[in-house]
Amino acid sequence: MTDTLCFQEGSTISIGQFIAEATLFAAQLPARGYAINLAKDRYLALLGFAAALIRGHATLLHSDPAPVRLAALAARYPGAYALADFPLPATALQIFTLYRPRAAAPHHPAPVIPAGQLAAIAFTSGSTGEPSAHEKPWGAINATAFAAAERFGFRTQDGAPTNIVATVPPQHMYGFETTMVMPLHANIAIHSGASFFPGDVLKALESLPPRRLLITTPLHLRALLGDTRQPATLSGVISATAPLSPAIAEAVERDWSAPMLEIYGASEAGSIASRRSLHEPDWLPYGGISVSGNIVSIPGIGWVPLADELETGPNGRFRLLGRLADLVKLGGRRASLGELNRILTEVPGVEDGIFVAPSDIESNPAARLSAYVVAPNLTAEGILGVLREKMEAVFLPRPIVLVPALPRNALGKLPQAALKGLQGSNV
Repeated sequence: MTDTLCFQEGSTISIGQFIAEATLFAAQLPARGYAINLAKDRYLALLGFAAALIRGHATLLHSDPAPVRLAALAARYPGAYALADFPLPATALQIFTLYRPRAAAPHHPAPVIPAGQLAAIAFTSGSTGEPSAHEKPWGAINATAFAAAERFGFRTQDGAPTNIVATVPPQHMYGFETTMVMPLHANIAIHSGASFFPGDVLKALESLPPRRLLITTPLHLRALLGDTRQPATLSGVISATAPLSPAIAEAVERDWSAPMLEIYGASEAGSIASRRSLHEPDWLPYGGISVSGNIVSIPGIGWVPLADELETGPNGRFRLLGRLADLVKLGGRRASLGELNRILTEVPGVEDGIFVAPSDIESNPAARLSAYVVAPNLTAEGILGVLREKMEAVFLPRPIVLVPALPRNALGKLPQAALKGLQGSNV
């Protein structure tokens, strides 16, 4: 078991040091409340989460520092306060600046957290409407972390420690589970610094000793593969948040000589299954997790309905058919907007793109899909010509709107508000 929990600015932070610093910081927090952890530095985010947990506070997984968003959370969760490692705009919230207390003698015992204690509250991304809250007890979070560590070989008995660089923010459920919770239970250490742009990611990977693992998304993988530089040797790459195209999976395994893995999960359930993208079309649930239709059984939580349509097989695996909100029916035919998006972004010369269904698609027989596409060197007619060969005519987008960029968030998602703004700008 590694004693290193984090690599920060050329130095290492031990597990004992972390426990001591989190215990000291917890004493500075109010007696009651909810933590809104906005930290950008991954170690400080982990420190803030642990301090709130020790204090008995749930962390609201939210990353938007806009005053209006913070005010809405404060109204919904009385006593909420903000943790940040950067200056925040004026707000009615009490603000605590995250820093390392740096205990001189890190001999604090590891705190015991009751399994039933509420540890975090996750929110849907807002890509399909108003975000909804999902409570995460400490015991349920632990169960998922242990199951994932077993699946990916992160336990002490599985060999050398794994050192993680992640492009996903710790406030998102995917980043929270893999880089905030799993390090507390598995034989892994995290990199704390900037790792969003390709140059930052490559530099971070180079700074770590083997065994290196990249936690990322399809959007970030496209950018990394477009860079001519080769990353440091990787033991694996894990992607989530959106379906991964076969072309990207093949490029990772071919060019980086690393297994390309995917995690399936959702805010309401957390991560529940995985697959090796090139070799496994179906998803294998983690140990202790079972799937029936679009309902999943989570240890410590029970049965949870998902927003996706799943097709379960006799061997315990399941196939993802698409998000229920993304399934569209035209001319008696059904398709997933996610799958149509994948086809669109695989058109040579298309840098990004998304299909959009009109609000009256269920009631208007003449309704058609549209698409917003980032393709600086292509025409709408040229893109349409390629799509004709790859999808049924009824799903061809009318119109195709060429735009300089899509207003994606840090995870590559397009929240409903951003999408409406994009549509409104092209009316």
